[in-house]
Amino acid sequence: MNPTPSGADGAPGTAAPAEEPFDLLGVGIGPFNLSLAALADGVPELTAAFYDQRPDFRWHPGLLIDGATLQVPFLADLVTLADPTSRWSFLNWLRGRDRLFPFYFAERFHVHRAEYDAYCRWVAQALPTTHFGQQVDSVRWNPARALFEVDHTHVDAHGEAEALARTYARHLVIGVGTRPHVPEPLRPLADSPAVPVVHSSRYLQERERLLAAEHITVVGSGQSGAEVFLDLLRQRPPGRERITWLARTPAFAPMEYSKLGLEHFTPDYTRYFHQLAEPVRDRLVPQQWQLHKGIDTETISEIHDELYRRSLEGGWPDAVLAPGVSVRTAGRLGTQSVELHVEHAEQGTRTRLVTNAVVLATGYEERPLDRLLDPLAPYVGRDASGRPQIDARYRMRLDPSVSGRIYVQNAERHTHGVGAPDLGLAAWRSAVVLNDLTALLTGTEHYRLPDRTAFTTFGLPGPAPAGGPGAGQGTGQGTGAGAGAADTAQELSRTAELRRG
Repeated sequence: MNPTPSGADGAPGTAAPAEEPFDLLGVGIGPFNLSLAALADGVPELTAAFYDQRPDFRWHPGLLIDGATLQVPFLADLVTLADPTSRWSFLNWLRGRDRLFPFYFAERFHVHRAEYDAYCRWVAQALPTTHFGQQVDSVRWNPARALFEVDHTHVDAHGEAEALARTYARHLVIGVGTRPHVPEPLRPLADSPAVPVVHSSRYLQERERLLAAEHITVVGSGQSGAEVFLDLLRQRPPGRERITWLARTPAFAPMEYSKLGLEHFTPDYTRYFHQLAEPVRDRLVPQQWQLHKGIDTETISEIHDELYRRSLEGGWPDAVLAPGVSVRTAGRLGTQSVELHVEHAEQGTRTRLVTNAVVLATGYEERPLDRLLDPLAPYVGRDASGRPQIDARYRMRLDPSVSGRIYVQNAERHTHGVGAPDLGLAAWRSAVVLNDLTALLTGTEHYRLPDRTAFTTFGLPGPAPAGGPGAGQGTGQGTGAGAGAADTAQELSRTAELRRG
């Protein structure tokens, strides 16, 4: 059995002695908390540990399809956009494997997903602060010690409990990630032992089973749906493809990838979005689906090229691509088929589709934090929809009696916008968190972050609404929101003078 992680004390079932609490304890080790762990490794005055119940790091293993690439440039690794000199950079990983020159000549701006996964596993295995096989069970606030108590279970590679432990920490960061989203009509069919109805997160594990089906249906119009459809198409013989691709969106639309459109994934836009009124933010997020739920144009081209190639002998491939269609209900037909009742939004027509396998490329949803943080529920501030309030520096709003801070990673889309799950903002958000902590502990922010990151001016200058989301909050940067507004005002004033002149 592995030794009890540093900072754990003698909770029931353990005999470990009490030790000094950590400054920061992370729950979950996905790319975002791994980014934080890597950047924290360069902060000598900070003690930190990160726990994850899995036996090791794995990043979307079911979607590491041959040739699939990240949708962000390689500079969006765990550290570079906050600290290009870090030893945990992607380029340093390449250098350690004598692959810098092959990468240089490949001229690849977007790296393979499998390559990104291998890079992250290298970081996770080498960092001394990452502890796998540690299942966090509950978190409480101990007012007598002014510390968080974190109860966790050491589990083996098969998920079996081996020992209980308790760790103390001054501050927490929650990065438990997302979980596959299965639409309500299809939940009773998921994981059927007879007819495969699987989420795309398990696509590679289930691919042979899926390919054995006579007819396959893919549900979902995003990048994962496109990649799964393309991979299945390439595996089926011409003329006998027997694949249907359904999407609720009115078209198989390209992802917004214009240079100015991408500025929605900058800290500037994040700050702007955070200061908007809650109803405005809630209205904006679904409207911006094409920023993060579209398909990259290269994949769209590859799909069209594959379909076109299959039409060269005359005739059409046996593949149906149907946008604007949603699944209303579903049910089993015997042991070999599934019946999907579908509706076309624009026509208002309904029909049924009988298929032998379904891949749900229906995205992911934030994991609820309520179970983990249930003992802290009385201390957590909530918005009008019951969601945790998250301030500009990614801190949950807690009762003033709790002196510790709880930061969140990829659980703040409702307060910070579409950039919350984006890998390109990982290093910046991690640096904001660390700057907030180091300013508290030492009076100095450790990482120098830019005051401006976009050419676009988001919003107009002026005071934030009274009691609005920006009131009394920092911006997560060295300058405050007021400084950004002043810069904007000066810029608009200069523009007006030029026009008058």
